Amino acid sequence: VKLDREERPDVDKIYMTFVQATTGSGGWPMSVWLTPDLKPVVGGTYFPPESKFGRPGFPDICKQIGDAWKNDRQRLIDSGNDVVKKLREVFASKPSSGQKLDHSVLEKAYARIASQYDEENKGFGAAPKFPRPVTFNFLLRHMYRKGKTSPEGAEALSMTLETLDVMAKGGIRDHLGGGFHRYAVDQHWHVPHFEKMLYDQAQLAISYLEAFQITRKERYADVASDILDYVLSDMTSPEGGFYSAEDADSVIEEGKPDHAEGAFYVWEYDEVNSLLGEEKAAWFNAMYGVVKGGNAPVGSDPHEEFKNKNILIQRMDAAGVADKFKVSKQAVDKAMSDARQRLKTARDKRPRPHLDDKIITAWNGLMISAFAKAGQILPDGDKYRQAAMKATSFIRDHMYDSSNQTLYRIYRGERSGIEGFLDDHAFLINGLLDLYETTFDIRWIEWAAELQERQDALFWDSDHGGYFATEAGSKNILLRMKDDYDGAEPSANSIAVMNLLRLNHMLGNAQTLEKAQSSLDSFSVNLSNQPSGMPQMLVAVDHFLHPTRQIVFAADPASSLLIEMKRQLNEIFIPGKVVLLADGKEGQQFLSTHLAFIQSVSRLDNKATAYICEDYVCQRPVNTLDAFVSRLRP
Repeated sequence: VKLDREERPDVDKIYMTFVQATTGSGGWPMSVWLTPDLKPVVGGTYFPPESKFGRPGFPDICKQIGDAWKNDRQRLIDSGNDVVKKLREVFASKPSSGQKLDHSVLEKAYARIASQYDEENKGFGAAPKFPRPVTFNFLLRHMYRKGKTSPEGAEALSMTLETLDVMAKGGIRDHLGGGFHRYAVDQHWHVPHFEKMLYDQAQLAISYLEAFQITRKERYADVASDILDYVLSDMTSPEGGFYSAEDADSVIEEGKPDHAEGAFYVWEYDEVNSLLGEEKAAWFNAMYGVVKGGNAPVGSDPHEEFKNKNILIQRMDAAGVADKFKVSKQAVDKAMSDARQRLKTARDKRPRPHLDDKIITAWNGLMISAFAKAGQILPDGDKYRQAAMKATSFIRDHMYDSSNQTLYRIYRGERSGIEGFLDDHAFLINGLLDLYETTFDIRWIEWAAELQERQDALFWDSDHGGYFATEAGSKNILLRMKDDYDGAEPSANSIAVMNLLRLNHMLGNAQTLEKAQSSLDSFSVNLSNQPSGMPQMLVAVDHFLHPTRQIVFAADPASSLLIEMKRQLNEIFIPGKVVLLADGKEGQQFLSTHLAFIQSVSRLDNKATAYICEDYVCQRPVNTLDAFVSRLRP
């Protein structure tokens, strides 16, 4: 049975845990041999077609297991039973440790993460170098609490910005088509694994947007726009949903079977010179490190896959190129813009990597968040806001059955029968809350509340808190697992806790706050012992431990003063804030049924009015832009 792990992450997680526990490592492709009742007996990652170099081949393993099943079946059955028993013991829902979460867990996590920082190459840990947006999320919030100018706050900001800068210049970024590749195989961020994943684009776009909010440096806004424009161009369906991924490899030449990793993206020196002409090619080569023998660093290409090939990496900025060639920076800027477009046009004629056109609800939720936040933060954000709204409408129309409140996970030409898991619900709820704060369309917060109720019914651990990844009674599932580790995607429980906290402040539901606290308590041991593996959960801890700022506007949504107030608000990095609109219509009516406070919110002198509150203890309302800005920037 061949299984797409993106369609069934629940099955993948169980058997990957088995493989890691029995072999000491994991990865994909993964092969696991099961008893008829689905209990694992043997597993591993890649097995070659034939046995060689001391590694067993796939046919030989099948024969050995077949012989054992024929001659010693009970031993295999007992082995499978024993493995499942141990897995159940490890992943059994456990009561809270009784440890009280306080600021010390944040301090401990920061110290651990800071100790892993690579001062020379930036990022965290050694090669391979993975983007870790969840780590940036924690560091930027730690910076906010400590203050930008405090030693620890300045260090947290510096580690984040330095890493974002190196990644933006690195080979891990597609400098022609936009977006980021999965990871760099070397410590220099130069040679990537060329796959492009939707969840990376979503999370990294938000990291660069927040860097722009904090610094107001245009280069971060440019990278964020670059990512989002790539997704709109290459990873968006005509109906508005977002596709999953583009492969790492592609055929080298149309009509021929040979293919190679990165074939679509790499360049030969003579090819660049031919396309750009001698002078402009010299400028381009200086900027992007293009050389005759190929530019993969020694040790980064052990199999010489990129011999005579160049992976674009920014070695010099426009000012540096201008100085080197004694020309104006303006001339270089224009020439490099033209050069990138010319190379992209030539590249677009090559065979493209395979597009995985599955539309996955969870990943779309992450991407909706990114587009919604871009709609708030970027000056030209309207097209991104529209993209978030279109994707959300697509999911509601095609991947949700409102008659029974069932969310589905996969769409490819048609909706599959796979119902949504915890991450599908949690990530989409997060996107809906972000989209509400961008548009003030009450439909999105209403749907978020509806999905939250459904999520609670399906996945909540009523004994010990937190959410299981799968619902009770799921077919063909050996055990229900609770995930708290932030990997390439954030843990669904981390996002779920943050959703609960936000919904408590938006809709005043005490049960959501109780569930958030119960969830954090259930993960307290791992938070204390392995904080650097759970940075997104630490973001929720940070939010839980500090007062929340609410900004409530009383205004017509089309008010020019409201629009300007929102623009000023979104120029400031205020993590964990909640923004609501009392519009005097259906939106205010819905909110006031949950938050009695909202009923009394009104416009002063019939002008857009802002109420700035902390845990709904509010300052005097203001209805001028200057007064509003002074309250935001005391």
